Amino acid sequence: MALAQSSYLGFDRNEYPGDANLATLRQTFTFSGYWLNNPPGAKTNTWTGKRAKLQAAGFGFLVLFNGRLYKELKHDPAALGQSDGVAAVASARREGFPAHTVIFLDIEEGGRMLPEQKAYIYSWGDAVNAGRYRAGVYCSGIPAKEGKVSIVTAQDVRQNAGERAIAFFVTNDVCPPSPGCGYARKAPAPAESGVDFAEVWQYAQSPKRKAFAAKCPANYSADGNCYPPGSDPALKLHVDVETASSADPSQGR
Repeated sequence: MALAQSSYLGFDRNEYPGDANLATLRQTFTFSGYWLNNPPGAKTNTWTGKRAKLQAAGFGFLVLFNGRLYKELKHDPAALGQSDGVAAVASARREGFPAHTVIFLDIEEGGRMLPEQKAYIYSWGDAVNAGRYRAGVYCSGIPAKEGKVSIVTAQDVRQNAGERAIAFFVTNDVCPPSPGCGYARKAPAPAESGVDFAEVWQYAQSPKRKAFAAKCPANYSADGNCYPPGSDPALKLHVDVETASSADPSQGR
């Protein structure tokens, strides 16, 4: 009889947690998010130069590149995707990630992707693949109403990708299927997100998104954030929580 597939807990956050906190985080998490450019809403990237520290602490990697919003894609989105893909590869090389590391493009907007968004996403992925890295996408796994039908962004991106191979990191913090802000010893499988081809599932965000996570267990902190077990509350070391089918989902070690 085949053994059940193991799943692994990980975290991501926009701000690097600090060298002193890595040992505490490693008690719960197997892998860490790692931004190659400025995270959403940030003016700087505090992860730059921290790959060796994280690897020495025993973490695998979830490598992330912040993509463009729709409002930024009004002029030649394919060309912008190409240049951003080249930039993602250059940053991955500078940070020491080996060839074939999966880089996940962060797509913050959900629902059906518009033509400009698709042109950007696929052009970005083609440039990453051409640079000897592998393209992935972070996007919504939550059904969004569109008239009488529901659209899941991950499915929309995959169905229109043609022959492109894309790895998927999906977010779905709706309970169920999300367990809320929990750190179960037996991590849920990414497919439990509702997207059966997902390799990584972000099941909790900080702060709690009330529009989606209203029915989640009361396992968020009073301020609505997820804090890792054993962390000093005064540090406000809030995290988003993921589960993956690999201890190193980007294969970046």
